[in-house]
Amino acid sequence: MLKSMKKYTSAFSVTGSESELAELIKKDIAPYVDEISVDPLGSVIALKKGETSDKKLMISAHTDEIGFIVTYIEDSGMIRVSNLGGINAIACSFAKVRFANGQYGVIAPESNTKAADIAVKKLIVDIGARTKKEAERKVKIGDVCALAPSFQRLMNNRYAAKAFDDRLGCAVAVSAAKRIKKAKYDTYFVFNVQEEVGLRGSKPAANAVSPTYSIAVDVTATGDTIGATPMAVKLGAGAAIKIKDNSLICSKIIVDGLSKLAKARDITHQYEILEFGGTDAASMQTAGSGSYAGVISIPTRYIHSGIETVDMKDVEACVSLLTAAIEEGF
Repeated sequence: MLKSMKKYTSAFSVTGSESELAELIKKDIAPYVDEISVDPLGSVIALKKGETSDKKLMISAHTDEIGFIVTYIEDSGMIRVSNLGGINAIACSFAKVRFANGQYGVIAPESNTKAADIAVKKLIVDIGARTKKEAERKVKIGDVCALAPSFQRLMNNRYAAKAFDDRLGCAVAVSAAKRIKKAKYDTYFVFNVQEEVGLRGSKPAANAVSPTYSIAVDVTATGDTIGATPMAVKLGAGAAIKIKDNSLICSKIIVDGLSKLAKARDITHQYEILEFGGTDAASMQTAGSGSYAGVISIPTRYIHSGIETVDMKDVEACVSLLTAAIEEGF
């Protein structure tokens, strides 16, 4: 699992430019599924045939991460950018960034910007160029970049990295595909694109699959840091079974089913109500004639920053719970 986590977080996969990570996932999951296809938007759909085809289960994790797109290059060689997804400008300031072509730079606010005024429109990428012409040899309008890869072990088997949202969900889904002994239903592992800009990839994928049951695997916030909004989820307390977020009310069939499986297999778990945000489960819930939708969430601190932090006990619990759901069904 750690190897996959590090490999996936190192891949370049800014929203709209997910092909590098998609290729890694295809290679990793291919030995464990029966069919693989890629839809026109770039989402990877891997089918594991089940004991019955009467019902279908869709597992979704998104391959994209937030990032920046080049909008203008100053005469000085400094690069103006706009956001792709929900950027926390303060969290991204004074950090290294990497472009798809491997070019590195640093991102910082305009000089003399007060902390309270830091916003994406104030951020500048500096690749070391001395002139506009020099910068244009490496970067052009429309190129995208993201925070440079990072992966750090902390105490108590906890790890910090950028883009655990949602490379970790991808790693959990691939790991479950490797572990399952059998699938109850035809199971579609879908690695969606462009989740960070409006759940775009999951919509056509979900309509194509038209699942009976659907589970998104994604990160969720925690309430266990100083000053955090009160929330029941905390690091180290197991897989989070979502009840509600800003995009959906989860199906009672999925919530109760996951709870029953967690108790039967002695999987550490907790319950999540997120007062903001959403996941690909919202698209799957309303696809076709609708599906029984839910979410297995990975508790994560400091989401949408370069230091997203997780506990491996929670990660392993999520893999175990997803594996149980695929094997036993609802």
